[in-house]
Parts: sequence; C-alpha cells; structure tokens
Amino acid sequence: MIDLEFLQSLIRAIDESSIDSVEIERGGTRVRVSKTPPQGSVPATAPMAMLAPAPAASPPQPAPPQESAAPAAPSAEEAAPAADSNLVEIRSPMVGTFYRSPAPDADPYVEVGSTVGPGDTLCIIEAMKLMNELEGEVAGVIREVCVDNAEPVEYGQVLFRLEQA
Repeated sequence: MIDLEFLQSLIRAIDESSIDSVEIERGGTRVRVSKTPPQGSVPATAPMAMLAPAPAASPPQPAPPQESAAPAAPSAEEAAPAADSNLVEIRSPMVGTFYRSPAPDADPYVEVGSTVGPGDTLCIIEAMKLMNELEGEVAGVIREVCVDNAEPVEYGQVLFRLEQA
C-alpha cells in the first residue's frame, strides 16, 4: 500500500523536476504520476450528454489535397447533416466504444422511432474500461442512429438524431 504522504511528496518532486512521468510499484499497488496526460484521455468530469441543435446546411468546402491515392472517407457529421430544424444531434461526450445495449444479448436501449425523455439511457460508451451510460436531456423521438454497435467513437461525433417533442 502506498501512503498519502509518500504520494504527495512524489507529486511535488515530479512537479519540481524535469522528469515528465514516473511509475512505481509498491506492495502490489502500481502508481503512475505524469505531468502530461496520456493521449486520448478524457477528464473524469466530462458531461454525459451533449445536445446541440442541428447546424444549418452550409455550402461544401473544397477538400484539402490528399497525399495518398485513396480519398478520405467523410466523417459521420459530414456524411449525413440534419436537414430538419427540429432535429437535435446527440453527440459523444468522450472518445470510446459505442454500445447500443447493456449486454451483447440484450435489446438495444433505443431504436429508430423510440420515444425518449430526459434522463432516459440512450447507449453506453466504454472509455478506459469504464462503462458510461449516455442519458438524453430532451424529450423526443429517435430518428437516426448514426453509429453501429461496438464501433469506436470520437469526442463530439454525432451518435443519434432526435426529433424534439
């Protein structure tokens, strides 16, 4: 077991030195202290649901020149912009893996046409081995599920389009 005083002195020592990170194992407990967060990390206080009105359609922008021969695939947001002004895009609050149901053999939380209300669970996003339930913030009807089950998602990626009630 690592005691709190030792951990605090370790953090102070790292802060005051030019060392970026250190990892120590003591008594079966492993601790890693780092000045810079690992890439792809998400703050523990990330909001669980991000709702934004659908953006108005804008003229397409010219694509930057590609160095590879294969064209880049459009992102989910570019591929299917919301056309109706009453659609709300529900976006991923974190990087992780999208799951539509609580277990592989369970029914999905929501389907296209499902009526949902504030606080209803829409999906799970697994991030760093933690299962985070994404809850809706507005009432409405699911009009589109934009991500396949067990697919990786990015921060801000559109997961669902919901028609507000």
